[in-house]
Amino acid sequence: MTTSEPTPRAVPAAPTTRAVPAGSPTRSGLHSRAASPADSRRRPSGRGLLLALAGLALALALGACGAKQDVISAPVAKRFTIMLDWFPNADHAALYAAIAHGDFRAVGLNVEPVVPAETAEPLKLLEAGKVDMAISYEPQLLLARDQGLKLVSIAALVQRPLTSIIALPEQHVHDVAQLAGKTVGTAGIPYQAAELRSILQHAGVSPSKVKEVNVGFNLVPAMLSGKVAATLGGYWNYEAVQLRLMHKHPLVIPVDQAGVPTYDELVLVVREDEAHTDGQDLRAFLQALTRGEREVRRDPAAAASLVVKANPTLEPKLQLESITQTLPAAQPTDTSNPFGWQEPTAWAAFGNWMYSHGLLQHDPNGGLPPFTNEFLPGQGI
Repeated sequence: MTTSEPTPRAVPAAPTTRAVPAGSPTRSGLHSRAASPADSRRRPSGRGLLLALAGLALALALGACGAKQDVISAPVAKRFTIMLDWFPNADHAALYAAIAHGDFRAVGLNVEPVVPAETAEPLKLLEAGKVDMAISYEPQLLLARDQGLKLVSIAALVQRPLTSIIALPEQHVHDVAQLAGKTVGTAGIPYQAAELRSILQHAGVSPSKVKEVNVGFNLVPAMLSGKVAATLGGYWNYEAVQLRLMHKHPLVIPVDQAGVPTYDELVLVVREDEAHTDGQDLRAFLQALTRGEREVRRDPAAAASLVVKANPTLEPKLQLESITQTLPAAQPTDTSNPFGWQEPTAWAAFGNWMYSHGLLQHDPNGGLPPFTNEFLPGQGI
């Protein structure tokens, strides 16, 4: 994605810490009883002393039991770091809503978002054990696994591609076929070049008739300046919204409507070994995140405010409109499936597409699946 707002390179790669105070248990049920005047005047005999001591021991034991049962303070939350795919923005609304509403603390997690220095960083740092979870993209995860990283997706934040062909009216591009003889800018990501070739071939255009240039993350400026006739790499829920708010009336064609198989744009990724050993934490995280998603749906404006609070450089109107546009894509097509659902047939088809286009050296469907729905609410054993 790109925007006139700061990119991750301009944002310090430091966690946003939300400390949870460690509550100390209260001791209730243990009461001391003042001695009566008669007790102070009369010293018990040997047998009486033993009985008194036994009674005192029993009282202390009962008091201690009562104290344990009456403790209502929540246990200290476990620190859990999640690296974002980019700077905080509308795509992360459910995460920040769940943090703000205490949904993670309620399940014993102190979730700390971490901003990456660059978009290629999250999966590498996750593999190195520097964070507990990372937000990434399905294509990036498949590329990382192909290179030997032992990572797996446990949920989809956005369940269809956001990446789109975007063009401004003055370029007279009304469909993909009209890109012939023109220049298209991409962010320089390898799989975007493959997507562009597939899109052109699907429209009957020879890729050799289109010039591709790498404009990095300056997709919107490249279009506004006329440097390119169109871009591939911007999001329909972000760059396209930004251009509409500027009254530019862009043409927007999502890649899955132009010849590329559908895929989950944003996914939550963990290390494979943690998926085997930390299932309780992962289930708790996804339960809390699901509550956060409900809160976003209930009040998008409040959710937008939380995102802007996390990143004050953002434009509030853009964030609110982006959240509103994204909400349908955050839900599975089959509404009987939970938030975060990953469709097995879609993962298989997109993996085959990447493999057939030479992006992967190994068949991603030949071994353990690159994703699991096991930890979603209502799923698994």
